[in-house]
Parts: sequence; structure tokens; C-alpha cells
Amino acid sequence: MFFISVVKQYERAVIFRLGRYVGTRGPGLVILIPLIDRGTKVDMREQVLDEPAQSSITQDNALVDIDYVVYMRVVDAEAAIINVQDYSRAVRNLATTTLRSVIGDITVEQVLSQREQINQVLQSKLSAETVRWGVEVKAVEIREITPQRDIQAAMTRLLTADRTKRALITESEGDRQAAINRAEGAKQAAILEAEGARESQILRAEGARQAAILNAEGYAMGLDRIFQVAARVDSNTMGLQYLEMMKQLGQGASTKWIIPMDLASVAGPLGEALAGLGRNGAPGGGATEREPAR
Repeated sequence: MFFISVVKQYERAVIFRLGRYVGTRGPGLVILIPLIDRGTKVDMREQVLDEPAQSSITQDNALVDIDYVVYMRVVDAEAAIINVQDYSRAVRNLATTTLRSVIGDITVEQVLSQREQINQVLQSKLSAETVRWGVEVKAVEIREITPQRDIQAAMTRLLTADRTKRALITESEGDRQAAINRAEGAKQAAILEAEGARESQILRAEGARQAAILNAEGYAMGLDRIFQVAARVDSNTMGLQYLEMMKQLGQGASTKWIIPMDLASVAGPLGEALAGLGRNGAPGGGATEREPAR
């Protein structure tokens, strides 16, 4: 007489015959000999171990409560039955001790800020230990980390101080940038003002140079015009001019005249008249003295 057992798709049956392992059966129908064969079913699906909050002490002696979940799956039904009495409880206890070991090597700030790294370390260490039980740890996820009340209060004060410090740093950085911008603006204004003064001086100097050139050109043109007019003046005109000059001299209060003789030679007829006056009144014609009126 045989005993027939049904093994489901997600199960495996570990068969012992007279206490000795004879094989793993399933899924499907499994025939067992009563009183001789004994089978143990193993669930091969991925299992979730929901662990309650575990208290752990960090490297800086801060007490934190950590709530986490372990995802595992049996990959070797024979090892899960033969090598460990209760693989589920073994994985739970190993996860708890490993978690406390990992948390004890880091500070409370690292525990709160490096959750993903802690998950990866836990999974790696658990997988290295559970492989001999035929169990594969797929993932470890920390759901909640709760520090003690005094640690929470201290962290709140630290966070407030850090935010205040960053606000002061940001404000001082803004003041420094504003001062730099103001100094840069003043520098640019001074440069522009100096460039404007230089350009103004250059323009004034250029204007003065152009004015001097125009004045010199005008003076030269005037001299040239005088030379051209003087070249067209005849001897009669010059004589009349000299007579006009003598007339003005005679109207003056002076009693002694000095007349250059070369001017008399240029005057033509006026020169002859002056020469006659020189013979009648003052030989040599160097100077003529007029008697004062009575």
C-alpha cells in the first residue's frame, strides 16, 4: 500500500526514507511508502519577514529604534530542511544581530542619512551567511528609524543652528557680492569719467590747434594780400602818403623831426623837395629844427 501526496507548483517535497534523505520531489503527485517514507514540504516562493522595531546603539552611543523588512526565498529545499532547524527563525535572528552590528559602526547622523547604504550592507552580509541554509536574501529595507527623544531634540537644535549658519553665510555672501558690484561700478564710472576727460582734452587741444592753424593761415593770407596791394602802388601814391605823414607830423607838438633819407629816395618827387629843403635850411639834411611859433 502506498500513500499519494500532491505537491503544488510552488512547493518541493524533501523525502526521507527510514531517516535518510532520498531526494526532492515535486511538483505533482508524490508516492510515499507509509511508515517508511516521510516527506517535508518547503515553500519556494519569496517570503517577507516583517520585523518589529529593534533597538540599536550607534557608534556615538545614541539609542535608535529601527523597523525593517527582509525579503528572502528558498533556493535549495534540501539545505533548508537538513542544514537548519527553522530557516525562517534563523534568518530573523541573523538579520537582527547583523543590523545591530552595522548600526554600531556608524554615527546617528549616518544612520539617518545613509539608509540605502545600510540596506545594501545588510543584504550582502545576510546573503553570505544564509547561503549554507539554501536561502537567498533578495533585499533588506529599513522602513523607519526613530532616535530617542533627547537625540531628536538635539538634532532639531542642530538643524536649526545649521540653517541659521547657512542663512548667515548666504547673507554675507550676498553683501560681499553687492560690495564687489558697487566697487566694480565705481571703478567703471571712474574709468569712463577719465576717458571722457581725456577725450574732452584731446578735442579742446585739437580745436585750439585747428584755430591756431586757421589764424596763421589768415595772417599769412593777410600779409600776402598786403604784399600784392603794395606791389601795385606807384610812386605818386607813395608821395601822397608821405605828404600826409608830413602833415600829421607838422600838426604835432614836436620841434625836431628825423626823416630817413632812403625814404626820400623812394618817394621820387617828394625826395627832391626834401633835398631842396635840406640845402636851404640845414646842410646835410640829417635833421630839421622848427622854431616855435611866436
